Amino acid sequence: MKGAGRRVAITGYGVVAPTGIGKKAFWDGLNGPGITDHRSIEIEDWDPLPYFDNAKDARRADRVEQFALAAAAEAFEQAGTPPVDPSRFGTIFATGVGGLRSTEEQLTNLLTKGERRVSPFTVPMMMPNAPGAAISMRYGLRGPNETITTACAASTHALGYAARLIAWGMCDAVVSGGAESAGCPIGIASFGNMTALSTSGSSRPFDVDRDGFVLGEGSGIMVLEREDFARARGATVYGRLAGIGTSSDGHHITAPDPTGSGASRAIGAALRTAGIDPADVGHVNCHATSTPVGDVAEAAAIRAAIGEHPVLTAPKSAMGHLLGAAGAVESIAAMLSVREGIVPPSLNLERIDEGVQLDVVAGEARKIDLSAAVNDAFGFGGHNVALVFVTP
Repeated sequence: MKGAGRRVAITGYGVVAPTGIGKKAFWDGLNGPGITDHRSIEIEDWDPLPYFDNAKDARRADRVEQFALAAAAEAFEQAGTPPVDPSRFGTIFATGVGGLRSTEEQLTNLLTKGERRVSPFTVPMMMPNAPGAAISMRYGLRGPNETITTACAASTHALGYAARLIAWGMCDAVVSGGAESAGCPIGIASFGNMTALSTSGSSRPFDVDRDGFVLGEGSGIMVLEREDFARARGATVYGRLAGIGTSSDGHHITAPDPTGSGASRAIGAALRTAGIDPADVGHVNCHATSTPVGDVAEAAAIRAAIGEHPVLTAPKSAMGHLLGAAGAVESIAAMLSVREGIVPPSLNLERIDEGVQLDVVAGEARKIDLSAAVNDAFGFGGHNVALVFVTP
């Protein structure tokens, strides 16, 4: 990051998402079809066994931890294990709600079968820090091991904090990202009764008929390391995480500031730490949850902080809202857009809201020369965060 003396390279990434398991399937899946007729969309035919030594260990891990280990396996397979002191290799992970499925399952056991039928593994299955802890133990990482839970901004915060640890000289490498699996009955009922979920079952960000999000699930993980270390060992550098900005709305526990001022401050701070002029940002990978207020507020923030020139997309139209994992998965998409020169479409977009006033890719992917892209994310509680990804 600017002025820090240590540039942050991305040398590996892994994805588990409803659009596909593995980075190629995920990227291809962003081209459609869009989500319709769903309140929640899950990863079909999920098999955790390839990522565990045995079936017993897999059963003792909540689905959110299973996703995290699967994405981490792909990221490390790609990056290798950076040859740094394990005490300087961190694990900064994120989730919005953690092991909600295990919590629901074991509470049902308690109420229907009695106390003795509650699993002794309930606490490690439900605790939010379990996925990050599992990754650090799997790979013998002994640096900072922390979990961030800032709702739907969590994994974007995690990636930003991980990059700061490297830029500030506190770590030489960090594995970071997030995981989520909250589409169980209590999750669906809770989000549904607060009117956050789409009543039509469609995810249509920026469309005039949008009416809420569709729950998704999955995990996104990046291996970050000092660029000089990565170059010295001959690692492929897929991109650089160059800037981070954060802010708070201080407005409402669930609703965003409709002016987008807090989000705009976060984006502006990310550009400043990256040393990037707004005119150089060609693409924004949007948080765009398909809610009536949120999408327009985000558009206002982008116009204020960057201008009207960037090309936008909204991946939640293809994969649903991954809550605490959304930012990491969408950051991977932003990095790939810069690397490949392709912006995937925002699906189900038929009539753009007149309050957006920006160029949103619709219909099919668009080829564009990019040197810098922004990924932003916002979470219940007024959390705002933006990251800047640039060419290697």
